[in-house]
Amino acid sequence: MVPFSPASLVTKPITFGTDGWRGVIAADFTVERLIKIAPLAALALEQTYGDPSSDRPLDRPIIVGYDRRFLSEEFASATAESVRAAGYNVMLSECYAPTPAFSWAAKQQNALGALVITASHNPGIYSGLKVKSAFGGSVSPDVTQKIEEMLKAGRQLPAAEAGSIQTFNPWQSYCEALRGKVNIEAIQAAIAQGKLRVFADVMHGAAAGGLAQLLGAPIQELNSDRDPLFGGGAPEPLPRYLSGLFRAMKEYRQQPDAGLSVGLVFDGDSDRIAAVDGEGNFLSSQVLIPILIEHLAVHRGFEGEIVKTISGSNLIPKVAKLHNLSVHETAIGYKYIADRMLEAKVLLGGEESGGIGYGNHIPERDALLSALYVLEAMVQSGMDLGDRYRQLQEITGYSSTYDRTDLPLANMEVRSRLLNELQTNLPKAIAGQAVTDCLTVDGYKFELANQSWLLIRFSGTEPVLRLYSEALTMAEVRQNLAWAETWAKAI
Repeated sequence: MVPFSPASLVTKPITFGTDGWRGVIAADFTVERLIKIAPLAALALEQTYGDPSSDRPLDRPIIVGYDRRFLSEEFASATAESVRAAGYNVMLSECYAPTPAFSWAAKQQNALGALVITASHNPGIYSGLKVKSAFGGSVSPDVTQKIEEMLKAGRQLPAAEAGSIQTFNPWQSYCEALRGKVNIEAIQAAIAQGKLRVFADVMHGAAAGGLAQLLGAPIQELNSDRDPLFGGGAPEPLPRYLSGLFRAMKEYRQQPDAGLSVGLVFDGDSDRIAAVDGEGNFLSSQVLIPILIEHLAVHRGFEGEIVKTISGSNLIPKVAKLHNLSVHETAIGYKYIADRMLEAKVLLGGEESGGIGYGNHIPERDALLSALYVLEAMVQSGMDLGDRYRQLQEITGYSSTYDRTDLPLANMEVRSRLLNELQTNLPKAIAGQAVTDCLTVDGYKFELANQSWLLIRFSGTEPVLRLYSEALTMAEVRQNLAWAETWAKAI
């Protein structure tokens, strides 16, 4: 079960992190708080994306959607009603769907934006609200800051004629858009001919039924049922939550006629992806992104910039260089990638936590589209994902491993002490290796003499230290992370 303490029930201020506001249900995240902030979010969307010269600016709707968490439908209904009462027309989803489907709906319906009830990959005691833009991606920090400021100031919307609520099915247009971006027929043929076996762990989340609906072909889907407790864990694409998938794929490998296989993993609201290769190895987006860059550049002829966060693998720029693609690095959080996708021609933007988006779609991470591109790459190459990754390592001459860990801190005072230490006394060596450079785009990223790196950054809303490292060997990764934990506990 997910660890729980009475401290979880302390009501916290409404703040937006890297991707929305999240809180413990019934403590932080309540209907009362939601119906206060939802109309303000709608107003911020109108002020940001509305046309002030239009005679009827509020005719453009607000999309309201939700995932499969506890009370998600009820939270979405309350959101829709509060936004309608504030004078906005609302398009309310008639069913759960991936967050990217609602981002797509915002663009496709020429809406002011979307409000999505989801806590993404957090444990079941959480719910949340994501605010999506009119262009179909995460809103900028300026928009969420505007919402927070209006809430703190007790902003009240002026009396207005109530809008309307119309229900819609978010899957239809979304699936049609995604099917048009890949060679669905080739994937279907490979599955029908037994050349490819597809497993999908939807982690009881909003991707349930999605891949089968897109492919129109049989796949083996795991954890399809709605479980608000997520099996006692969290709907996060990490190995510790994937025992069922590992077991199912192992049983398939033992069959005498077993062919190419892949396990695709989707987080709670289906905007993040991971995979398991045919040999049972877990593949994070640090592995998938280089494979996808190679596939899209070579076999689809896509061009544009590669956008990565500072925690992204060093293999990403090396693969980009093979195809003369430039690389732009951002802070962690997909909204920073989305901002760049609006400014430049981008082939792919991705983050180490599993979010990957594409310049030929909306500026939004989309796990189902990523899954389709992964399958297309496998069918085109005829290779297992693990083999394809090792091939890229050989071609670039760069082989590495990666891991990350979250270190809970006692309180926010400890967080402040650690931050002050980094600001005033940067380490000159880490795990016995000299620090050769330090980037402060987001947190502190230390480049080390042995070609490894360690990133230390802080959660914006919790007393948590986030530690990331990439090195030539897993032993070096573990040494770097262990050094960081020891350093943090000594301050």
